[in-house]
Amino acid sequence: MPKDFTELSIEQQTKLLEETVKSLKKNTGKDNRVISFNLNHDQTNDPSAIDEIIFLKKRIAPVSLTIELTEAVPLNKVKELSSLLHQNNISLVLDDVGTGSNTYENIKQALPYVDRIKFAMQNFRMNGHAELIPKCLDFWVKQAKQYCLDMVIEGVEDYKDQVLAKNYGIDIQQGYLYGKPAMV
Repeated sequence: MPKDFTELSIEQQTKLLEETVKSLKKNTGKDNRVISFNLNHDQTNDPSAIDEIIFLKKRIAPVSLTIELTEAVPLNKVKELSSLLHQNNISLVLDDVGTGSNTYENIKQALPYVDRIKFAMQNFRMNGHAELIPKCLDFWVKQAKQYCLDMVIEGVEDYKDQVLAKNYGIDIQQGYLYGKPAMV
């Protein structure tokens, strides 16, 4: 695995996702899965990257595809992406809300154009601010409710994290509690 997925071209990344979908279908017999694809700032500005993602969606249907914006993107670009992706039945997510460049001030205007927001507890832990998780999570859950967005929590590592998520009504959870990444 590469240390940084930007080392791989969009074509290589979409090929890996397509292979993953085939493997999931083969090993589970299910095609009601959701596959997520992270886009950084540069990739959001690359029309060929967006075209490749749309083409990927057509190849993996009926599997759902979600694009996660890992960095704050200008509002005009979010609007453009939202329209294009939604026309192709692809969801748009703001990843790592509350950390990095995805602070409330940087993304508040984008909230009406996305489908969900994703809160990363592990980012707070890595920065030595785990004690801020409940307060920040409370804020982001309120934003999700206000904008009628799905809320995702990642970094669910143990039962306490799972209970915290459930207490906030967050059903979409991601973390090592549910398994570590592995080839199927």
